[in-house]
Amino acid sequence: MSAMLEIVRLSKHFPVRNGFGRQTGEVRAVDDVSFSIEKGKVYGLAGESGSGKSTIARMIMGLTRPTSGDILLDGRNITGDTGTRAYGRKVQMVFQNPGSSLNPRRTVGQSIAVPLDAHGHPRSDRTRRIVELLEMVQLPAEFASRYPHELSGGQKQRVAIARALAVVPQLIVLDEPTSALDVSVQAKVMDLLVDLGRQLELTFLFISHDLSLMRNFAQQVGVLYLGKIVETGPTATVFENPQHDYTRLLLASVPVISAEEAAMRPVIPLIDGEIPTAEQLLALRNAGGPDSQRIEQ
Repeated sequence: MSAMLEIVRLSKHFPVRNGFGRQTGEVRAVDDVSFSIEKGKVYGLAGESGSGKSTIARMIMGLTRPTSGDILLDGRNITGDTGTRAYGRKVQMVFQNPGSSLNPRRTVGQSIAVPLDAHGHPRSDRTRRIVELLEMVQLPAEFASRYPHELSGGQKQRVAIARALAVVPQLIVLDEPTSALDVSVQAKVMDLLVDLGRQLELTFLFISHDLSLMRNFAQQVGVLYLGKIVETGPTATVFENPQHDYTRLLLASVPVISAEEAAMRPVIPLIDGEIPTAEQLLALRNAGGPDSQRIEQ
């Protein structure tokens, strides 16, 4: 099966400047990352806050320009095309916070109509299409006249998903789509995404720090640590036999509710201290400290 999305040696470096505006170094937010997603599949990108997950999503969406590397969509290099109308028809994104991603001054119907109008959907068919999209995400037609403040968190995220589906995309980037929701609502939203993926043959890039969700949703997983993918492979293989220390640490941190789940967690020695940020790692590199190489391995 061919790849819908290929990320080839993608990097994004941000300059670090002193109080005088002089560049003193750079933070490698994303450093030589490569992975691919087959059509109709789900690739999970795991890692803690600051690991580079959202920077990768922003580069795929054209919101941030890569320092180097390529982004291929359905075999075509689109690194310079992100942000165009044709690209927007193929790739859409569902953001972390549904409250901030919806305009509070627009009704649900008006928010869903924005991508329809932008991509030339006939105005005469707009109402029917909005109702159809609401039904896809299991919301009644009368929600089209409601405003975001009248909706729950889960309902807002369903509206955001409906808006992403409006232009019939091939790939949807899910950037922590359930982290702002209650646990019971998370499960319902994830079930909805699974059903939509099957019905519409969608390809997903699922970005999350929640490995318990990723285990049940993604077929392939990549573990991102300080801008680098340190481990990747089939989800079951990575979860059952993690090879990298950081992967084992993440899995050992997943909450469990049964003895069976506890037995599946990797047993690792107690770790003293915290994982460094990219800025702290830069300081270690500049100082030439003995821990700088050990931290990156």
